[in-house]
Amino acid sequence: MSQSNIQPLNNTVHANTKIKATKNFAHVKDQHMVPVVVQEFSSAGAEFPVVFVKNSDNNDFQPVVLFGLKPGENLYANDDTWQASYVPSVLTNFPFALVPHRDDSEKLMVLIATDNNTVNEQEGQPLFNDDGQETEYMSKRKEALVRFYEHSHMTKAFTKELVERDLLVAQNLNVDVNGEKIQINGLYIVNEKKLNEMADEEFVTLRQRGMLGPIYSHLTSVHQIRRLAQKKAALAVA
Repeated sequence: MSQSNIQPLNNTVHANTKIKATKNFAHVKDQHMVPVVVQEFSSAGAEFPVVFVKNSDNNDFQPVVLFGLKPGENLYANDDTWQASYVPSVLTNFPFALVPHRDDSEKLMVLIATDNNTVNEQEGQPLFNDDGQETEYMSKRKEALVRFYEHSHMTKAFTKELVERDLLVAQNLNVDVNGEKIQINGLYIVNEKKLNEMADEEFVTLRQRGMLGPIYSHLTSVHQIRRLAQKKAALAVA
């Protein structure tokens, strides 16, 4: 969550806060990638490239979906409505996030980003009732946040396993958009050759841990780079 003015959700401070439904997820209109969890690889990979990037600060790897071919370019949030049938969970959870409590890491707290066009006090779904209790809407939002938090931990374990088995390899992708040569650097994908050459026992271990489905969804999704190129070319002509 990169928005400014991020606050812990509080039934006093946010007693009158409402969430207005959004159709275009404008808060990511300048983001060409967002994180995804492993449970999304199949659905997200049917439309977007699912790849891995490396955090230069801590060298950790993270799976992401690409919305554009260049930093700052989002080919799906450029209109009144989201230009894809699938919406990653990190977008549907906005403007909320679930994080360890600042005073007790064993507990979790909900954060809300207030500086955006979905949060207001005039229209939308209220977060709290008059008695300060959470509304049914907010309870469901929290359930989704908890699921995403759990899935994020599973995703970290999944990615760590790929790294430990040395299965991620740097990949530079080259695309041609209306004669413009674009090179996309800093991406990592599963080394399919190395995967296929794994000893039977290692391969079976990956299968038993439920990793093969997401791995193959990821590998297949890389071809969606062509879809991004086609969409960018069509928007340039329009």
